[in-house]
Amino acid sequence: MAFLLFAVVAAVTPGPSNIMLTAAGAQAGVLRGLPCLFGAATGMGAMMFVVPLGLGSLVLERPLVLKALHWGGAAFLLWLSWKIATSGSRIDSAPDPVGYLGAAIFQWVNPKSWLVTASAAGTFLSAEAGSPIVQAASLAGLFVLAALPSCFLWLAFGAAVQHVLHSRRRLRIFNIAMGALLALSIALIVR
Repeated sequence: MAFLLFAVVAAVTPGPSNIMLTAAGAQAGVLRGLPCLFGAATGMGAMMFVVPLGLGSLVLERPLVLKALHWGGAAFLLWLSWKIATSGSRIDSAPDPVGYLGAAIFQWVNPKSWLVTASAAGTFLSAEAGSPIVQAASLAGLFVLAALPSCFLWLAFGAAVQHVLHSRRRLRIFNIAMGALLALSIALIVR
């Protein structure tokens, strides 16, 4: 129960993935944004499985790998920020949002995802609780179950905002704001 609460809080709080989901909802609506939602949730679930099994410690113990991850993540976030900020200012030409695979891969360069998975591994894994694989699989499954409704709120919020963005100017301002917020999240990586 404690992990489920942790997962809901981790998934629903603002971060790069939720900004991406809000932009996806605003650009394409809920239905066309669902692949982005499923990609973000299952990508994070995959991380929640692999990181506790040792990948997290391998990455965190090697400064060069960690530095490459930070700068690669920052570059990807900047690219995604640019794509969001410069996306079309016409609602009738709604672009495709980030898809399933892009959102899943995004989790691996998302600093919040690394913090959440490393924190979960350190807090919720226990030597007395049995097989590490079973524990990691449980964490991953529970995280996906918590993330889907929690992150859906951001996608739905973006879709609701879409109705307010009926003018080119408002949509342009919204896209720039979402891109800028995502770019600002880079401060979490390169400090």
